[in-house]
Parts: sequence; structure tokens; C-alpha cells
Amino acid sequence: MPGLRAPSRRVHSRYERRLLDAAIAGRETVLHLRVRRFFCTTAGCERKVFVEQVDGVTTRGAKIITVARGLLERVALALGGRAGARLAARLGLGAGRMTLLRAIRALPLPAIPALTAVGVDDFALRRGHRYGTVLVDMTTHQVVDVLDDRTAGTLAAWLSEHPGIEVICRDRAGAFADAAATGAPTALQVADRWHLMHNLSDAVYQAVAGHRRCLQPSLSEPEPATPIVTTPGPGDTPIARRTRIRHAEIHTLIGQGHGIYATASRLGLDPKTVRWYAEATDPEQLISDRGTSRDNIIDTYKPYLLQRCTDGLTGTNQLLAEIRTQGYTGSERTLRRCLISVRGSNAAVAPPPPIPKAREITGRIMRPTSKLTSEDQEQLQRLCELCPDLSTIRDLAHGFTDLLRTRGGDRLEAWVTRAEQESIPQIRSFANGLRRDRTAVTAGLTTSWSSGPVEGAVNRIKMLKRQMYGRANTDLLRHRIILAD
Repeated sequence: MPGLRAPSRRVHSRYERRLLDAAIAGRETVLHLRVRRFFCTTAGCERKVFVEQVDGVTTRGAKIITVARGLLERVALALGGRAGARLAARLGLGAGRMTLLRAIRALPLPAIPALTAVGVDDFALRRGHRYGTVLVDMTTHQVVDVLDDRTAGTLAAWLSEHPGIEVICRDRAGAFADAAATGAPTALQVADRWHLMHNLSDAVYQAVAGHRRCLQPSLSEPEPATPIVTTPGPGDTPIARRTRIRHAEIHTLIGQGHGIYATASRLGLDPKTVRWYAEATDPEQLISDRGTSRDNIIDTYKPYLLQRCTDGLTGTNQLLAEIRTQGYTGSERTLRRCLISVRGSNAAVAPPPPIPKAREITGRIMRPTSKLTSEDQEQLQRLCELCPDLSTIRDLAHGFTDLLRTRGGDRLEAWVTRAEQESIPQIRSFANGLRRDRTAVTAGLTTSWSSGPVEGAVNRIKMLKRQMYGRANTDLLRHRIILAD
């Protein structure tokens, strides 16, 4: 008797089982077995009859032998349902998509080993709505568990259930920091260096975008004497007034506890616009001499358009075709709006050179000097001479990237103090964040731990989600994340 482990010699009957086997020469193979049923002779046993099993070949209720079932499980874990069924048919293992999904769910999850270093990050179950948390063993780089949300309480409870963790690699999310402090208070928290560089790059971009307007007057050629016409300054335009009002509304709602998406829904704005306003501590950072500090896709091509209009070519279609060959990716409508101000212009002097976009200036600041061409270095130096604040931004950014590349955690406090004393609000905000998370940041700039394996696991999760068209239930996705090679 299987459950009681009691032998029986009383044969009840015999019958034939048809089991799917691994393919032979690419052809589907079915194994015919004649097996016996036995009477259970143990007193009080509820099962009166049981079937004999062939070790290593059959299992109770299965219609496929053990070896072939292992192959199907590997195919299912690698490809999922529909794609796995197509490959199984080619391999001579006819199995439907639901059979493969049931095979994944039936697999037991491995026990979580004793952990000393763990990496944690979130991933989207449904982008913008639901998120999960993935935990990685940093010594083996294997995913050990997946949580259904990314709240601090859930992660803290998991850490409490797994004592002995000495290192926690994480990004700079506040929920993960609080969870680590609650669930594993003695563990060393390590902030990931890539996220630190990314946060610095965002701060530099916002700072540069707020100072691009300083570059326009100096880059322009002297204008001929013309009658003085009083025009409203950047603070008097309708766009500037609307920007200040919208900035106040967004910060008021966020201060009341509303999230980005709830604020966007209330105001009828795109979430990216709300986040852009929310990240600006001062509305003046969003206002430039031309309305706002955002780059216009047509700005790079304005000198060429002015020259062509001066030559007498004003046809929209012809001009659109010409700038398309130069890399313009905007719409015809944007070009028409630009041509309204360009057509009929008879300026006697050459147009001023275009200001580099904020993203281009940020890229030159963030890249190592050795990776910049001599032309890029000269242009960056020229821009820094025109705007002293831009020179300060460059020096601060180079100082922090040097800490990252040389593991200079012992010099972090000096850099933070210097950044807080400068007049760049975006860099000061970044430095204040580093001070609040000083222990984890110092560990990230000093130790060799990195969240790279965790980011790799998140990328792999994205691939698995796309394989299943984003419709996998949490339990199925969890099995594939943990068990798939």
C-alpha cells in the first residue's frame, strides 16, 4: 500500500496504461504498460484497491512518463504556454498550453537557503498600478523569493522571517530603507551606485535646463541698432503665470497626500507633466526667457530655415524634406508654427548659433573627460565661461562621479557639505537626500556590493512577462521567476 508502505500479494486485476514517452527519431512515442491492481490487506484502510507503480517511469494519475514530463517542465519554464506547446509538438511531445501551465504550477518551489547578503528591487506587475518585489541571493545571484507588493511592511516581515542577513543591496526607495531598518536592523544597507549616478544625472539635467536661458544673450551676435520696444519679461508672460499657478496647484495636492496619478487625474494632466512640476522646488526653474525651460525639437534647425527663407525658399513641404535628411523627427505642424516667425525675416546678420539642448550639455558634464572629443570639451568650457553656475554644476558633478569611480566613500561628507553651500538648488536637494541616507550611500561608495544582479533579475522578469503577454497570474509568474534557468 503506497501511503502505509505495507506490502500486498493479493492481485485484484490487470489493465493497460498508455503513457507518452520522449520522441524517438522525431516521432511521437507512446509506451504501453500492463500493470496490476492489488487489494489492500491493512485493517481500517479506506483504500481497498491500489495500482502498482514502476519506479522512475510512472506516477499516480500521470499520462506521461517521468523523463518526458521533465522535458515538458523545462520547455514550459523556458517558453510558457503557447510557445511551449508549439515547441513540444515539434519535439514529439504533444501537450497543450494548459497542460504546460499546470505542470509549472505543480512544481515545488525550492526552500529559501540561509542568506547573508540579499538584493531587493521592485518590478511592475501592471505598470502604474501594481508592483511586486524580487529578492536575490547576492552570493549566488539567484532569485530566492517574489513578494506580491512593494510595501515596507511586507518586506520587513520577510526579513524578520529570515534572520542572519548581514548585507541588503537596494536602490534609494524610502520604503525599502524603512523595511530594512525594521526587519533587519543590524544589516548593512548598501545603496546602488548606478542609482546614485542616475539621481545625480537627473539633478544635473534639471539644473542645466534652468540655466540654458543664461547662454542665449552671450551666444548671440550684436544686433543692429533698432528702436527699443518694451516687451514683457519672462515673469510677465501668460505662460509664466500659468506655470506658477499650475506649480502651486500640484504641490498643494501632493502636500495633501495625493500621488502623481491622483494629482494628474484631478487636474486633467499627463502624469509625466505632473512629475516634471513636482520635481521642481521653485516654479522659476521651469520658466525661461522663451516661456519654459523645455527644449524645442525645431530649435536646432532654425538657423538653416532662416537661411533658406532668406534665399527665397519658403515652401513647407520642400523645407520639411530638407530638414528630414538632417535628422528632424518632428511633425509638419511644428515646422509650420516655426515658419510663421521665420518667413519674411530679412535679418542682415547671421543667426546666432543654437544653444545645445539641456540633455546634450548634461551628457557632456556626466561623461568622463577622456571620453569627450576635443570639440565637446571646448564647447563645454565655452558654455561654462558664459555661465558661472554651469561651471559650478560641472565641478560638483565631476567631484561626485570621482567618488563613484574611485570608491571614495570617506570623502562623501566633504562633497555634501560643499554642495549644500553652493547656489544650485537641484544639487543641494540631491546632497540633502544623500545626507538622509548617508550610511547606505557611504557603503555603496566604499564596498564592492552592487545591485547589478538584481537589475538583471528585473530585466529577466520583464522578458517573462512579455512571453506571457502580461496576463500571467502572480502564482504562475512567481514559479517561472524562481524556477526558470
